[in-house]
Amino acid sequence: MAKLYFYYSSMNAGKSTTLLQSSFNYQERGMETMLFTAAIDDRYAPGMITSRIGLEAEATMFDAETDIRALVETGHAARRLNCILVDEAQFLTHAQVWQLAGICDDLGIPVLAYGLRTDFQANLFEGSAHLLAIADVLVELKTICECGAKATMNLRVDADGGAIQQGAQTEIGGNDRYVALCRRHYVERTR
Repeated sequence: MAKLYFYYSSMNAGKSTTLLQSSFNYQERGMETMLFTAAIDDRYAPGMITSRIGLEAEATMFDAETDIRALVETGHAARRLNCILVDEAQFLTHAQVWQLAGICDDLGIPVLAYGLRTDFQANLFEGSAHLLAIADVLVELKTICECGAKATMNLRVDADGGAIQQGAQTEIGGNDRYVALCRRHYVERTR
């Protein structure tokens, strides 16, 4: 039985790198993968999954209106798909998470979703909340805080490195906008 996997972490844990490595492993064995990434993520080229260490691959973009299952069914009919990989899975909707589960359950294709667990205010993203609720396998990818402890929180910062505590849940950015911290240092910086 195909499974729905959710690989989650804070910023800078290597989620995109791990996704790209997984896709490469399938392809190296002659298997077909289909990659998705959030259209809202405009840090790099549109329709590309790009890791901070320079790996990249083309991907189908999704937004809240995208019927991921329909795209996978079309792709599966054209070429037998062996794995679906989703980057920036925190931006999935509730319905899209259920579409991913249906891809596993009905089509027999494993789905590997990668994303942030929480936002800069320690709130779950919609996609992450539903993946945490229904995924068959949960895997935490770890990164470290400036103190060396496991980082679990995402601190949004201004140009001077000061903590930002208000604003929209989604504001795209990388190291210039976010710092991964352990809970203790996150709380200290947001007081």
